[in-house]
Amino acid sequence: MLRIHACGAVVWVLSAAGLLQPVFAEGKNVGCDGAVVVKAGKSGPCTKLARTIAGLVEGPEVSRDHWGIAVTAMNGAPIYSLNEGQLFQPASNAKLYTTAAAMALLGPSITFETKIMAKGVFGGVESVTGDLVLVGAGDANLSGREIPYVAPALRPKVEPGAPPLPEVNPLRYLEAMADQVAATGLKVVNGDVVGDDTLFPWEPYPQDWSIDDTVWGYGAPVSALTINDNQIKVTVKPAGAVGEPATVVVDPAVPSYYTLDVSVTTEEKKSGSHVQMERALGSKVLRVYGSIAVDAQPDEEEVAIHDPAEYAAASLKGMLEKRGIVVTGKALAQHRIPTDEQSFLEGMKVPGQEIAVVTGGVEGGSCLMEPPPVAGSERTLATHLSSPLLEDVVVTNKVSQNLHAELWLHHLGRRTFCSKGSSVEGARLVRAFLENAGIDKDDFVFFDGSGLSGHDLVTPRATARLLQYASTQPWFADWKKSLPVGGEDGSLAERFGKAPLKDHVFAKTGTLGEARALSGYLECASGRTVIFSIMVGNHMPQTTKDRETMDKIVTAIAAAN
Repeated sequence: MLRIHACGAVVWVLSAAGLLQPVFAEGKNVGCDGAVVVKAGKSGPCTKLARTIAGLVEGPEVSRDHWGIAVTAMNGAPIYSLNEGQLFQPASNAKLYTTAAAMALLGPSITFETKIMAKGVFGGVESVTGDLVLVGAGDANLSGREIPYVAPALRPKVEPGAPPLPEVNPLRYLEAMADQVAATGLKVVNGDVVGDDTLFPWEPYPQDWSIDDTVWGYGAPVSALTINDNQIKVTVKPAGAVGEPATVVVDPAVPSYYTLDVSVTTEEKKSGSHVQMERALGSKVLRVYGSIAVDAQPDEEEVAIHDPAEYAAASLKGMLEKRGIVVTGKALAQHRIPTDEQSFLEGMKVPGQEIAVVTGGVEGGSCLMEPPPVAGSERTLATHLSSPLLEDVVVTNKVSQNLHAELWLHHLGRRTFCSKGSSVEGARLVRAFLENAGIDKDDFVFFDGSGLSGHDLVTPRATARLLQYASTQPWFADWKKSLPVGGEDGSLAERFGKAPLKDHVFAKTGTLGEARALSGYLECASGRTVIFSIMVGNHMPQTTKDRETMDKIVTAIAAAN
């Protein structure tokens, strides 16, 4: 067999049948001197694109970073590659894999119903001796979020001097369900209000999530009963005079849920904001301390709720009491503790039954059926139907919503033969889906659905292959629309904002520690669309030079194609 080495590490092999076949080989961060590229069956000097990229990644500020790049045509034919077979942390590029699997295996129109159930002995319609149970269904959008997603350019504008637009109540759907309960005539609950998230096992934090992340909204715990993205907004406002204590406001405010330990002083003008927030894992005490300038804008942070089911129950209990319903008990959470004995990697091995599911040989979804209630012991008092999956996939990819990606992973786990809906079952089904799509089993490993896990690894060529496979599927057009658009929306609203790339980059971003990624579709100068995946590992902390270089590489790809 004749090997022809190409710049960018693409190798074309002359097989025994006399056919040129592309295979990927490992590349290095080196220039193109003496290299030969074969494209469309013809050999020639190293391409201008390869020389341009080599110059960019050898720049003094990024040359020590680890770069991986795969560029292909829409049919998968290789155009350029560099270290495309090496493993990188995908960060939020992992959401490409999770949302594609959800679109393919759950379907874009699937919905979920959250319920409030009365369970016990009824005294007509006015009383129940027993519990009121808020049953979580894995709905990601019990919140004030605008859905369907609206691009920034299409959102209402506030004229200078005009009052700000009113904020949407983040607990609006729970309030509506409380109204439904009140409308039944119920007056007394001789029992507790229970937040039930047992649809999924209680696995609030996937493997290797950093303990530092769990304080903040982007690291909120995963629960089948998710309220307001399982986070609260904490706002610190300076006092009117130097030396006075600042004001701390929590929204939505649920009485007695969090204890605030506040020590924030108001300092002189132009001293800036130096507010810190801490909450120990599992604690309800939120410590807020530091200082804020008297002329500073309010400091707003999203803080994770440590037990979303309990928080939801406490919120509902307060709403019912405001509507004149007496609740004699407490607000409690009901969890299902995991019982898996295998390690995550052992549990992720794909047996034949998952392959049968992803290839359509076995019908999933029957596991969504609930057991019939015992006559006279249960009543449904209120319901809320979620938005269709597609609308949340758009949110998940546009704004890179970690919690939502994790919920889809659990839903995928439940789809497999009425299984428990654990994260490892979801990861196993995603693995089966990807192997069925033609992605090498050694080119990826996922411990979660969002990419926040430091254990996740993937190659650029695997991501390029996923993007190519997706383009052949009936759900592709909708899924592509969920990707951020350069210069327009989502996590690319502030990137690629000028011609010729504005509105021509459709890609998912990813940032985690010293790793960064950008993968998607690019409409090039020639008018054709190409697939690209760019990943960076081990860049210097607190720098954006690698991101700037990444954007220049995208610009070079567009110009060369």
